[in-house]
Amino acid sequence: MEEAQQLTVSQEGAAYFDAVVAIVPESAKLIANWVCGDLAAKLKQDELSIEQSPVNAEAMAQLIQRIADGTISGKTAKDVFQAMWTSQASADDIIQQQGLQQISDVGELEALVAQVVEDNPKQVEQYLSGKDKVFGFFVGKLMQMTKGKANPQQVTDLLKAKLVRD
Repeated sequence: MEEAQQLTVSQEGAAYFDAVVAIVPESAKLIANWVCGDLAAKLKQDELSIEQSPVNAEAMAQLIQRIADGTISGKTAKDVFQAMWTSQASADDIIQQQGLQQISDVGELEALVAQVVEDNPKQVEQYLSGKDKVFGFFVGKLMQMTKGKANPQQVTDLLKAKLVRD
């Protein structure tokens, strides 16, 4: 409700939102979050109107598409957005230039999961004895190994499956 009010405060803001939704209609909620959150904060910080935004609707749509299709995580998207804001380069160019694509290859992630489980028998024992909080240790190790590029949802799913089987 609050987002709806924020999006309709100005005709220009509503037009920006509508333009992004026209490109990525399946991600309206994600778009609303970005327009009302990160974009609005940067506009306010830099004292700009939405018409003056260095990240136009088409550029925002591309960023949203890369989050939605799993190319980058939401966390990485914040860094990409910042780079888009300052350089006016496209999301795809920034992702490519900085090597920010998520690792989503199941085979590659399964091998990493197997390695983390094998290298940490003490933590596996703790997890299997009911200490669920140690699960975060495994996720952290995997993210450390991949420099934060592993798809977090896939990591979680693969780790749960591996820890149940072992």
